[in-house]
Amino acid sequence: MRIGIFGGTFDPPHLSHLILAAESKHQLSLDRLLFVLTPDPPHKQHRVITPLNHREDMLKVALQGNPDFEISTVEIDRPGPHYAVDTVRLLQEKYPQGELIYLMGGDSLAGLLIDWHKPQEFVDACYALGIMRRPGDHFDLTEIEATLPGVSAKVQFIEAPLLEIASRQIRRRVAEGRPYCYYLHPEVYKIIEQRGLYRTED
Repeated sequence: MRIGIFGGTFDPPHLSHLILAAESKHQLSLDRLLFVLTPDPPHKQHRVITPLNHREDMLKVALQGNPDFEISTVEIDRPGPHYAVDTVRLLQEKYPQGELIYLMGGDSLAGLLIDWHKPQEFVDACYALGIMRRPGDHFDLTEIEATLPGVSAKVQFIEAPLLEIASRQIRRRVAEGRPYCYYLHPEVYKIIEQRGLYRTED
């Protein structure tokens, strides 16, 4: 079984998340795709993150109706800090026969050595790395391989439509009273409106 791991705060989950997930599932022939909701990522300690219950509710309605997408609580169910290497290892225990493919952007691949906890152990733990290319990504896979042996053999690129949608952009639009509903699943939009989320900027 090929299992994709799509981690993030999903604050809020938007259409680009869903399109990238669908393309990843198709292009990498995934049997299922786990959305790993991160409660308090170590690299985002500098900003206020929307309470977990709201993000979980938004992600649930965004994924409803697609049996191939599911929320994994592997990070919610344990105390922080939450590092990807630990998440992959826990999912290996849960799916011992699974081929775990971690999805990330090209910018994250370029920053593995600097920004990630135990990057070599993380790379070794993954069956493959699904890399979603973004405009402006600049990295030399040969150079990364020199410091993280084995990474180039695990990289599988994902081609997806260029959608310049980001959660930060949506939060800013809400705070500024600008249109944002078409960037989201309608039910996610409804939750934001009903609960008054993102009314002030980060």
